[in-house]
Amino acid sequence: QVQLVESGGGLVQAGGSLRLSCAASGRTFSSYVMGWFRQAPGKEREFVAAITWSDGSTSYVNSVKGRFTISRDNAKNTVYLQMNSLKPEDTAVYYCAANPRRIRSSSLRLYDYWGQGTQVTVSS
Repeated sequence: QVQLVESGGGLVQAGGSLRLSCAASGRTFSSYVMGWFRQAPGKEREFVAAITWSDGSTSYVNSVKGRFTISRDNAKNTVYLQMNSLKPEDTAVYYCAANPRRIRSSSLRLYDYWGQGTQVTVSS
């Protein structure tokens, strides 16, 4: 069965950096699209970034462009989200998700598998 395990969250001051990791197992992910989503208290879960595992092509929500970078390590079966210049509004639980449909999309409904989430808190 597919398992996604996030790590790397924590508390950081505004302007700081964090790197989130998502260790994926239970399937060959070469045909998958992997995504990062986040959910702040009282808000809906929203798309942050996605990467097509096979060719490394990426997409981002406008609010994180130029600050966040999604990448993957084929040998480690791990997806990363490097977050720089963090802002208090980035505070949320961040989730890793896997989409088997070969469509790089921001739509939550295309992602069949989800991790448990990791908390990111940015203080002002």
